[in-house]
Amino acid sequence: MKITGYFLYNLVIALWVGGISIFTFIITPVIFRSFGRDTAGEIVGKLFPVYFPYNLILSVLAGLLIIIFALDRNAFAYKASLFLIGAAVVVNLFLCFKLHPEIREIKREIRSFESTAEESPLRKKFRKLHGISATLNLLLLADGVTLLMISSNLKR
Repeated sequence: MKITGYFLYNLVIALWVGGISIFTFIITPVIFRSFGRDTAGEIVGKLFPVYFPYNLILSVLAGLLIIIFALDRNAFAYKASLFLIGAAVVVNLFLCFKLHPEIREIKREIRSFESTAEESPLRKKFRKLHGISATLNLLLLADGVTLLMISSNLKR
């Protein structure tokens, strides 16, 4: 990759990995330790409409940068990176336009997580969808870390 393209590509991947890491392991836990369940959920819920598109934009940018600046398109590192970025774009599209809206709708139906019974069908559905979202979030983090590891082979 050309030096500028390589730098921009790595910057985008670093923002991707850093953003997911900070949000998942620092911001969200601090909010949930600092506030009651309902208030914390409301605060984090206000962040998601920015968080999911942020990740989508970064994955699309990474794809564009690697397509524009990659020198050896036959190299395994290029093909693996393109596959991982493509998978991330698909996952981010699903999160932005399918899963997050569905979770938001169910959350709207639950007046209070503090007073709604754990066995409530809405709580169960929310828990299931939240679990899927959390798993996909961690997969996107692993995807980004893998892209960073592979990126040293793109420079050649």
